[in-house]
Amino acid sequence: MKFFRVVSLDDALAHRGRFEVVGTEQLALGAAFGRVLAADFVSPEDLPGFRRSIVDGFAVQAASTFGASETAPALVDVLGSVSMGAATDLRVGRGQAARIPTGGMLPGGADAVVMIEHTEALDEDSVEIARAVAPGQNVVEPSDDVAMGAVLLRRGRVLRAADIGLLAALGATGVSVFRRPRVAILSTGDEVMPLGAELGPGQVRDVNAWTLSAMVEAAGGVPIRRGIVADDEGALLDAARGALQVADMVLISGGSSVGTRDLTIDTLEALPDSEVLLHGVAIKPGKPTILARVGGAAVWGLPGHVTSAMVVFEALVRAFVERIGGVQDGLLRPTRAARISRDLPSEHGRVDFVRVRLEERDGAWWAAPLRGGSALIRTMVQADGLVRIERDTEGLREGEVVQVQLWR
Repeated sequence: MKFFRVVSLDDALAHRGRFEVVGTEQLALGAAFGRVLAADFVSPEDLPGFRRSIVDGFAVQAASTFGASETAPALVDVLGSVSMGAATDLRVGRGQAARIPTGGMLPGGADAVVMIEHTEALDEDSVEIARAVAPGQNVVEPSDDVAMGAVLLRRGRVLRAADIGLLAALGATGVSVFRRPRVAILSTGDEVMPLGAELGPGQVRDVNAWTLSAMVEAAGGVPIRRGIVADDEGALLDAARGALQVADMVLISGGSSVGTRDLTIDTLEALPDSEVLLHGVAIKPGKPTILARVGGAAVWGLPGHVTSAMVVFEALVRAFVERIGGVQDGLLRPTRAARISRDLPSEHGRVDFVRVRLEERDGAWWAAPLRGGSALIRTMVQADGLVRIERDTEGLREGEVVQVQLWR
């Protein structure tokens, strides 16, 4: 009989450092959203690169407006207009102004812009200014947004929409990113059938391959569904070898518990250049989780019950997918503060993950724990997220404020 080598969740997560980041590739900017930057991006130029107005109005020397008010406006001569997208030959002196649109380049001599709302045209050649401006007011300087040589985006950053916009503003047509990790998924069990099969007595459809595929994609990976393997040690060994040839990580769903038909641990130990790093994590659900290092790849033995497999992925596996995918600090999980709706006891020494549904009552959020076993996918559909009960506590009291980790 195999015995668990149970470790804490923190100790399990610490094994991330034993796995290398995947390689890199060059992508066109239009394909880079959501990808992980493979090198620091240093600005090649100032942005916007010229002095520009942030309002529609009149470019002036600020000194021309000092003391101006609605009862005693300053009178300035209008020299002409600035065109968008072009430099101008106009040069503004004391007591002079030039019409300028939002985004227009300031003419020579001007150091501020008066909003059009604070002016009144007397004729085509003169305007009254009813409010004074200070030097630099309503003006963006050449490097106010970005200075040339500044490190703008760090290696390991997951590129967001604003990042793509910044890269475009600086003329980057492409960017170096980490390749998306390939994650092979094997389902095991004589009772597990493919989606199109007609079920017989005691048989179930292969749910885990599809839930895990979606979670791999959400973590930045590329899922590779490798089908279903029967409860046969030779068949599982062959399937694992094949999966390792095409993937950076392998998830084996089912067969992680201690029992006569649980073959995952024997299979992992039989693979060449393998080291079982853990067999058991002090969490609920998901205690019988296995992690091995085979060559340079992480191979997981996940519980067969769908709820347990999903919780283990969210609590543990996801961080490893992010790690080999080059993510520097981990993706931010959306959370919401709420009060727990009833007492929740917990066993000291393990981390409990509880499925909860969020309910709004009198303007406050409450987290209602869902009852149901780890084989019931319905509870994961009903749940809005997970509440984590730490290992050094004995549970939560009704009304206690918790952080709900929301499903993506």
